[in-house]
Amino acid sequence: MHIKFTPKIRARVAAYSLPEVVIAAAVLGMLSVSLLAAFSSGLTVVRSGRENMRATQILLQKMETIRLLTWGQVRDTSLAATNFTDWYDPTRTNTQSAGVIYQGFFSNSAAPDTIPTAYRDKMRTATVTVFWTNYPAGTNSAVVHSRQFQTYVARYGMQNYVY
Repeated sequence: MHIKFTPKIRARVAAYSLPEVVIAAAVLGMLSVSLLAAFSSGLTVVRSGRENMRATQILLQKMETIRLLTWGQVRDTSLAATNFTDWYDPTRTNTQSAGVIYQGFFSNSAAPDTIPTAYRDKMRTATVTVFWTNYPAGTNSAVVHSRQFQTYVARYGMQNYVY
């Protein structure tokens, strides 16, 4: 005996086979994992960008301070400290959740030989360097980052005109 299905009954009987369901679940799983990896990578890039921006802010702050020192103050290591520490979030240093710690160094050296001899003893080279360390997720290996700014300080420069 042969049963003949009408189009209305055939629509109700039609369904996905097991292989189709398994393939669809595998595709959906791969897409979900890819989306999670994309979000994770994106957040890592944003974090790195924020840390770089904070390092730049620290460098600019130190350079602006140095630019406003007088000639005698620039050469005085008690006023222009050679080592300093700053944090990613300086307002939270008392709660131990300030984030990344930035170690900075200031060096003050003679002007380079490219400066004319008549003016070379009236200029100094000021260099500020900042280091910070990251530990990528899931690893114990440290990744050290650094940024550096360098400028010249003149004996008869801008600092004489700041009131």
